[in-house]
Amino acid sequence: MSLSALARKSRTVLALAAALSLAACGFNSVPTKQEAAKAKWADVQAAFQERANLVPNLAAVAKGAATQEKEILTGVVEARAKATSVQVNATDLNDPAKMQQFQAAQAQFGQSLSRLLVSVERYPDLKSIVNYQMLQTQLEGQENRIRISVRDYNASVQDYNTEVRTFPTMIGAKLRGADPLVPYQATTPGAENAPSLEGKI
Repeated sequence: MSLSALARKSRTVLALAAALSLAACGFNSVPTKQEAAKAKWADVQAAFQERANLVPNLAAVAKGAATQEKEILTGVVEARAKATSVQVNATDLNDPAKMQQFQAAQAQFGQSLSRLLVSVERYPDLKSIVNYQMLQTQLEGQENRIRISVRDYNASVQDYNTEVRTFPTMIGAKLRGADPLVPYQATTPGAENAPSLEGKI
């Protein structure tokens, strides 16, 4: 075997070893998992947008049947406007402040919807409206889709964050400048306290 053939063979072996070591250190898996998390975030945004799109219809039906609840309906519409004005795109997923702002706006919107649904229970005539029942069912289903989307996003973030923080894949993550992503954390005031059932049973 000639010296040049041996040198070519050595370079090929070195190139293969370098490729394998880059693969082992997460050079390809880090962006793959990051893109998966971004896709899951798009699902979260779509679920919240669907909820925001339902609210005008829900508010219109409820307004016609319960003028005495105008203040609650106004709060729902205002919370919807605020929630839809706060946007977090895929490049903001590692910014805790942006995520917290988005989460707070969505939590406020959810609380307004809860107040509306509770007020409906006080007025049985409103519950008898077929359109309202249909929209209420859609809204409850949408809340469930939001929970599933958030759960899937957080699982994807956990997978990605584990990848960028563990050895040897953290090497590839550092080479790419990959930062951990922020999981979605719902903020419900008082959620740490168990609800009291006193006087309700």
